[in-house]
Amino acid sequence: MRLKVTTADDPVNYRYSGVLAHPTSFPSPYGIGDFGKGAYEFIDFLAEAGQHLWQILPMVPITSCGNSPYQGYSVFAGEPLLISPEYLQKEGLLTLEDLQNIPDFDPGRTDYNRVREYKDPLYRKAYETFTGSARPELKKACEDFRKDNEDWLSDYCLYMALKEEQDGLPWTEWPDTLRNLSRENRLFWEKELHESISYQTFLQFIFYTQWHALKKYANDRGIAVIGDIPIFVSPDGADVWANRKLFQVDTKGYPSAVAGVPPDYFSATGQKWGNPLYNWKEHKKEGYRWWIERVRRQLDQVDYVRIDHFRGFEAYWEVPVDAENAITGEWKKGPGADLFLAIQKELGEDLPIFAEDLGIITPEVEALRDQFNFPGMRVLQFAFEGGESSFLPHQFNTRNCICYTGTHDNDTSAGWYQHTSDYARDKVRRYMNTDASSISWDFIRICLGSIARYAIFPVQDLLKVGSEARMNTPGTAERNWEWRFRQGELNSGMARGLRQMTELFGR
Repeated sequence: MRLKVTTADDPVNYRYSGVLAHPTSFPSPYGIGDFGKGAYEFIDFLAEAGQHLWQILPMVPITSCGNSPYQGYSVFAGEPLLISPEYLQKEGLLTLEDLQNIPDFDPGRTDYNRVREYKDPLYRKAYETFTGSARPELKKACEDFRKDNEDWLSDYCLYMALKEEQDGLPWTEWPDTLRNLSRENRLFWEKELHESISYQTFLQFIFYTQWHALKKYANDRGIAVIGDIPIFVSPDGADVWANRKLFQVDTKGYPSAVAGVPPDYFSATGQKWGNPLYNWKEHKKEGYRWWIERVRRQLDQVDYVRIDHFRGFEAYWEVPVDAENAITGEWKKGPGADLFLAIQKELGEDLPIFAEDLGIITPEVEALRDQFNFPGMRVLQFAFEGGESSFLPHQFNTRNCICYTGTHDNDTSAGWYQHTSDYARDKVRRYMNTDASSISWDFIRICLGSIARYAIFPVQDLLKVGSEARMNTPGTAERNWEWRFRQGELNSGMARGLRQMTELFGR
């Protein structure tokens, strides 16, 4: 689903707004938000509130590295924890009895380890039912899914099966015969681990079946979904293991340098992410096929994609692998326009891409963004610390952008206001003509009123919650990605207020 935009042939000034809420944040009795009832109720709320955009974070199968959705075992696969047990029961793969005795989960935060301990046995029970007595049409649909996704699914499922065989170790610590899998060894392990591979295939089939049903529900109500593509991949995952030559790693998988960002607003010492860097020469030699397929597959799942750390395509920050922090890195040139021209050639000129153009942005990065007409980002929380700022709405120089109150990496608007400087608080009050008694909605109001074509705000700002509801604090590893809202907190009264404000500003 694509939303209308202003063109020479259709000069109407189309304006849209929506909410950033990752599925893990939805209400659910199962310890984590998923594709169940809470997700559908959230979409109902968006429709009632007159919203047309729903932005999510990456839905990749998260690694044990802080449960970050930006670190996954594959950029193509989905996170099984998002599978709804309720809908497995409706499909006949679980019984009502299977869903009794749910642990006493915290409704406000996700304990990922406890959720895995609870959900994994349910999924295995569902798989046993599937292999034994599932409807023939469901089995055929799974087989069709396997064939349609063979290019990434076989590597991912084998990787996860081998990882289980190796007690969860990262592939760099596997025996050499598994790190560097010969064709003969691959055939052996595919046969040896057939059941485990089949189970992983089943999980991906169910994940995408449930997701497509949810996305259709959103699209049918006029709501487009914005996905998220992290620029880099996890070192512990099928992407590097199966495509070694596309990354700057040795035969054992070890990098000489890793990805990061220099010191900025979020961290005085920069951020050493630790992701392997791309071998862009090899990508170019292959016609950027891996990246084209990555974007194509993502656009099969969502309507628009936000590309995280867009500036890394113009130049990326290379950090020595043994550096204590990211201060000692250096800039290296990325593929630039060459990559996006290749993607355009395959997927069409009008790419539905949003560019996360935050951080150290140079004229070269802006030129790359504008060459392809990608909307950039304006984050209101960045607007009030100093003098004039390009993040202040009256300084926006284009409609082709997305105005955010904040992102998943920011504090909530209420939390930011509480902890910012006296200077910034005073500037906010004067700029918004407010007493700050409902500061989150003041931020939402000026976001909606800006000239930006798209206005997006985290669900936390609708709920007026403070720093305890922050989704992520960059550079830290504890208590990130855990926050959830509770059943009933998004209500019809709030929807009416948001719809009225949205319509007031022509969105």
